[in-house]
Amino acid sequence: MIRHLPLRLAASLLTLAVVLQPAARATAAPAAKAPPAAAAGATVRLPHVSIRSVGTGSPVVLIPGLSSPAAVWDATVAQLSPRHRVIVVQVNGFGGDAPGANLSPGILDGVVADLHGYLARETLTKVALVGHSMGGLLALKTALAHPGDVGRIMIVDSLPFYGRLFGPQMTVAAIEPRARAMRDMMVARYGKPADPAADSALAAQMAATPAARDAVAAWVAKADMRVSGQAMYEDLTTDVSADLPRITAPVTLVVPYNATVPQATVDTLYRDAYKGTAKLNVVEVADAAHFVMLDRPQVFARALEDFLR
Repeated sequence: MIRHLPLRLAASLLTLAVVLQPAARATAAPAAKAPPAAAAGATVRLPHVSIRSVGTGSPVVLIPGLSSPAAVWDATVAQLSPRHRVIVVQVNGFGGDAPGANLSPGILDGVVADLHGYLARETLTKVALVGHSMGGLLALKTALAHPGDVGRIMIVDSLPFYGRLFGPQMTVAAIEPRARAMRDMMVARYGKPADPAADSALAAQMAATPAARDAVAAWVAKADMRVSGQAMYEDLTTDVSADLPRITAPVTLVVPYNATVPQATVDTLYRDAYKGTAKLNVVEVADAAHFVMLDRPQVFARALEDFLR
């Protein structure tokens, strides 16, 4: 079961863990053309994502993870916007907003297509792309589908194939039935009362500080379970491991470790998962959980500045 895996990593599938917790207690589309640029700070809504641009300078794109809103990057936006154009992506439905096209399959590819369309409209190339959790997988998919869009990538606690959490021999075909069942369970929870205790327990696995845990619990409760369920399914059944050698942009991988998930375990798992990446730099952050940017904001801010130099 997931609780026997590195908990921080398993919990990176956010609402997936919300679904599994009750069981554990019981049983031990093509992209639309982006409209003209909005005023600074305004939001451009596309079929799969909503995008906000703040500041001027070299562009940095921020993509949150599963069930996370753009607010996860608020401190990062404040850090970078005085010197960079910060482009914040939010998957429609993750922030309590309307889900748009994300009620149909193809969420991950739709996000990649929408982002590419936006960058093309804004005539932006070789951007710095930062993705957390599912956002890290989206960053990899963007670099593979549109290499000219991406100049460098920072991946925060993400894997090129989440199925590795269920064992090193796991394949997409093997995990698909399990992922489908999880998706259906999550979608079935849509419109039902939230479970604050389960949300708080999940947040305790994913964040190390009380403030971060409160924020994560609120985000999970607010996300549209229909979108989260389908996105989780696509996340689990996507494997870009074999394509990593095709990514020519430098990749910085930020991975947290703590007393529950020791550094040696983290180091082995991630370096094995990213074998074949042409230009890989691994930054390991102590005393942090999945939401590294919330648990260790100063350490993460320094790592981000190093990445952008």
